[in-house]
Amino acid sequence: MGYPMKRFLFFISTFFFFAMPVVAQTCDPSCSNAEECKNKITKCQEAWNQMEAAKKPHVDTLRKMESDIAVFQARIKTLEIDITKKAAAISLGEKELAGHLAIATRRVRQFYIRSFSTNPLVMFFSSASVGSFLRTLGYQQTVVNEDKKAITATAVSVHGLEERKQSLEKERATLAYIKGETDRRAESVRKLVGEASAYQTKLSGIIGSLTALQQSILNAKTGTFQTSVGDVPLADDTASRPDYNPGFSPAFAAFSFGAPHFRGMSQYGAFGRAKAGQSAEEILRAYYGGVEIKRDYDSGKQIGVQGFGRMDIETYVKRIYEMPGSWGDEGGMAALRAQAVAARSYALAWTREGTGGDICTNQNCQVYKNANKGGKWEEAVNDTKGWVLYKDGKIVSSWYASTSGGYQESYNALAYLHDGSTLNTPSFWDTSSGRSGWTSSAYEKLAGSPWFYKGWYRGNSGDSCGRNHPWLTGEEMADILNAWVVLFNGGGDSSRVTPQGSCWGGNPYSAAELRSIGNYASVSGVSVTYSEGGVTATVTFQTDKGSISISGSDFYKAFNLRAPGRIALKSGLYNIEKK
Repeated sequence: MGYPMKRFLFFISTFFFFAMPVVAQTCDPSCSNAEECKNKITKCQEAWNQMEAAKKPHVDTLRKMESDIAVFQARIKTLEIDITKKAAAISLGEKELAGHLAIATRRVRQFYIRSFSTNPLVMFFSSASVGSFLRTLGYQQTVVNEDKKAITATAVSVHGLEERKQSLEKERATLAYIKGETDRRAESVRKLVGEASAYQTKLSGIIGSLTALQQSILNAKTGTFQTSVGDVPLADDTASRPDYNPGFSPAFAAFSFGAPHFRGMSQYGAFGRAKAGQSAEEILRAYYGGVEIKRDYDSGKQIGVQGFGRMDIETYVKRIYEMPGSWGDEGGMAALRAQAVAARSYALAWTREGTGGDICTNQNCQVYKNANKGGKWEEAVNDTKGWVLYKDGKIVSSWYASTSGGYQESYNALAYLHDGSTLNTPSFWDTSSGRSGWTSSAYEKLAGSPWFYKGWYRGNSGDSCGRNHPWLTGEEMADILNAWVVLFNGGGDSSRVTPQGSCWGGNPYSAAELRSIGNYASVSGVSVTYSEGGVTATVTFQTDKGSISISGSDFYKAFNLRAPGRIALKSGLYNIEKK
């Protein structure tokens, strides 16, 4: 008993020693900018990992304790059964011993009486023969000896059973004590392990909320939204164009190519291709690759539409508001037809051809209004009635968006099936002459997309947080470089890299504080390079400290975290203009 007790006492003391300091750690669920959220997520995850490391050996020991308790319990039950059997055997032995003693007592009494009432000499001389006398005497002695043996054997057996019973009872008492102690201590351990697990659950919740908040901040600043031509007003304005005069020099502005997701069909690209004489089929194959255009799909197929019940697929497509019908009057009927096929295919894929959930009616799916759009759009829908995009007998999930900026990214248009099916759409420069034609002959540019090359400084609601243009002074651009130093080279608190002012809150660095870390005071020049994969590769600045080159992705992050107001980059494919 001594060793198990010492082992359990040692376990409990070590559990308190190691587990409680981890539980005492804090995990702050609040953050005001993406980088701060990222850092706090890291700290919370570290706390979770520390708790897991501290908890694991004790969880393993608890499992061993639970196993020991089960073994103790089983052994106690076995002993109780054995003790019961021994008690029954003792009772039976005692009865047998009583019987032997009774018989022996009677025989001894009779023998004693005969020994006094009968003279052995008389018996000897009265016997028929000496042999007969001796046999009688021997018989009597043998009976007495057998009685002695039976009595002795039974007494020894009963004594042995009693000793075994006492030993078993002691063992049972010992095991019962150990089991009781193990139960009591295991309950304490269960409580501690439960508290540790509950704390981990709390940490997981905080990590989840921080991640969601971080993503919401990044979404608001970088514009990772789903939109199309027909959903959002063109929002073109003088200040967002490169020919805008901010009234100071040098002036710098970040211009994004395209928005928002760059996958599937570019609506403005389709418009430009239609104007260039391409058919709907040519446009669809350009953006979706090796697809089959099935022209006899069941026009009566029913799908569910959120808030409006079920309807046939053709009625649904006539009520899609994703591309201006006026394009049909401007040489863009092929683009409208391509859009109708894409919208029809997308809805059928989304709803699993009517067997899955209802499709939503906003930009997260497709913009639907419960009235036919009419005009050239309905003409395009009727022209393509029953046309659906297929690959290997499966409906293609045909994504589309307003403007890609002249470069289309690849995606798996059959990934929604989750069965390993693959249709990787092509990635390519969306121009009439490939990479060499970007940007001059990009189809979106020829179609006049206001999002092809744009300086973003307002939110979707029109809020600009006090900035009425996207242009920065040389000192403000140097401030972005100092933010980049903190984010990627260290030396400061990256959680404080957030825009100054009341727009985003938090505890942002002042310009002077950042300058004391990064040491850049002004920017006088800039140039960029592009990769073949459709992103900005490097940004090179001329500063008061000389030339500095930054990777395109690093500058993208630093810019979106520090640029004032809602000034932001919406694409990894961008340029920095100087005036």
